[in-house]
Amino acid sequence: MSEIEHGETDATAKTGEHGETAERGGKGEQAGGGESMLTVIIALVANALIAVAKSIVAVITGSASMVAEAAHSWADAGNEIFLLIAERRAAKPRDAGHPFGYGREAYVWSMFAAFGLFGAGAVVSVWHGITALGHEEPETSYFWAYAVLAIAFILESVSFFQATRQTRAEARRLGLRPLRFIANTSNPTLRAVFAEDAAALVGLVIAGLGILLHQITGNAVYDAIGSILVGLLLGVVAIFLIGRNRDFLVGETVRPELWRRAYDELHASGEVERVTFLHLEFVGPSKVFLVAAVDLTGDDTEAHVAGRLTELGRRLERSELIERAMITLSRSDAPELDLGDGPLAHGGRVSADPA
Repeated sequence: MSEIEHGETDATAKTGEHGETAERGGKGEQAGGGESMLTVIIALVANALIAVAKSIVAVITGSASMVAEAAHSWADAGNEIFLLIAERRAAKPRDAGHPFGYGREAYVWSMFAAFGLFGAGAVVSVWHGITALGHEEPETSYFWAYAVLAIAFILESVSFFQATRQTRAEARRLGLRPLRFIANTSNPTLRAVFAEDAAALVGLVIAGLGILLHQITGNAVYDAIGSILVGLLLGVVAIFLIGRNRDFLVGETVRPELWRRAYDELHASGEVERVTFLHLEFVGPSKVFLVAAVDLTGDDTEAHVAGRLTELGRRLERSELIERAMITLSRSDAPELDLGDGPLAHGGRVSADPA
């Protein structure tokens, strides 16, 4: 997951009050999101060119599969616009009205993109394929259909190569397989581009086979089936993307490895004697909200304890990963967290009360 990457690297140091933390958070997002922005732009340009070409050839050939592919590419091109908005809005630093930043906007706009893929891509393709089943398509020249499919495959491959390159680089740093990384990453734009480009390449193969079988047999039902299959493929991808965006919007906890890293960092601070509660939840791409209850070393006065807790939270926020940290004192009777029985065994979730 990309969120672990930031936790594994040395955080850029910051000084000052929480206002400076917010500024750092915005700059960190912009720097980390540059690669994703490039990936989305390449996908947008490729899909726009492909959509125009497919639409023209769909009119020339009357192919149901080509109509489905045109709808697919127009949906993808529109989705990239939503993803660009997601990248820009999620990069805004936190302010008084949004104390946890704007990171979750990335999941909102990515959700819009996923709904667009389902409605403008999957539903249209399946509906057109079903309506085409009962109609014989006239014989036409298949040259342009094959030509635009080949060109589209090349352009989609360029976009998919960029998404795959970024995916492999981030997955390699975390020691994860690329597909596992895509399924779990908190970066919704990279996941969307990767999934949509992969579906586009498979869809082109399905459309090409449908057109080829139509040409060989003279039976247009193969072309119509190709359109339906493309639509079903888009539907599966859209449902997957909708589900993952929903998970992060309602509150996705971090992986156990990152939870343990935060736990170790609290103990390594020299200020903490024991940790009785620790929760990390995503508030945006590679951004988490940390809540912890700790027992401090020593026996300071109440005023000094409050200052030490505040300073501990600020030190944690120096990490590019942590958007906000809230540290409170543990109850005197609260048991210390057992690493072998709870948070690590339940994906980082802690069932004890926070105070």
